[in-house]
Amino acid sequence: MLNTIITGTEITASAFFICTAVSLLLGVGTAALSMFRSKYSRSFVLTLAVLPALVQLVIMMVNGNIGAGVAVAGAFGLIRFRSAPGSAKEIGLVFLATAIGLATGMGYVAIAAVFFVIIAAIWLLLSATGFGAGAADERELKITIPEGLDYDGLFDDLFEKYTRVSELERVKTTNMGTLYELCYKVVLRDTHTSKVFLDELRTRNGNLSIVCGKPVTKESL
Repeated sequence: MLNTIITGTEITASAFFICTAVSLLLGVGTAALSMFRSKYSRSFVLTLAVLPALVQLVIMMVNGNIGAGVAVAGAFGLIRFRSAPGSAKEIGLVFLATAIGLATGMGYVAIAAVFFVIIAAIWLLLSATGFGAGAADERELKITIPEGLDYDGLFDDLFEKYTRVSELERVKTTNMGTLYELCYKVVLRDTHTSKVFLDELRTRNGNLSIVCGKPVTKESL
């Protein structure tokens, strides 16, 4: 069942079309994974759908020299990230599509299908259970204060009152050095008190800009 459908060095028409059909089918499945609970671009989804078939063809064309095929297919699969940085999820899916193409290019269509089902099931399970996700009440808080105001310990009593966790991540100057922007990572005790929390912060920073929102991550599973 898990043996290759390609025997010898000669590739038959039936073997080629079977491998291509499986590559395209699993490529579409990989593209569907990339769209699950995440933002995506149409060009990236289309690329994932056809990438296994393209890698498969490369492997078939270098039949007998798997090392060269892997090198060429691997470089081809990562071309996108040379010009546009990709998220961890995108890179993982590109490697998945490449692995499928490698397997089908060598004729192991059953292994490619089983491997995809296993990875997709684990991927969806971890996504559904929220594995690796941060706390739902975690926030990124940016507070602007005048340059003459000492920020060390300035908001400690408010953080103790309204947050379970608070950490100053970075400080930078703005407005030609006349203002400081403090960036905190906080976990609120109660999200319903966020307005009261911000109102009390405003009385400390002279009613300057305050930004509070969920942490921006490149992508999550």
